[in-house]
Amino acid sequence: MIKHIILWKLKEKTDADECKSEAKLRLESLNGKIEGLINLEVVINGLDSSSADMMLNSEFESREAREAYQKNPLHLEAAGYVR
Repeated sequence: MIKHIILWKLKEKTDADECKSEAKLRLESLNGKIEGLINLEVVINGLDSSSADMMLNSEFESREAREAYQKNPLHLEAAGYVR
């Protein structure tokens, strides 16, 4: 199993809650849709030990599964919103 964790700091605070909620919805909707993705969770309620605004915590069956996820059109569409 491979864990993949990303922390984000939002550039602008305007509509931050709405942006975080939409990113969470889009990214977590990938669960069950991409082969090799075991679980994906987005934390948006603050991280006590970090100055990050959001955290992506994902698990994959293998390194190859994570690499395939990175190129998957569903992931690219969801990640495009976050960028």
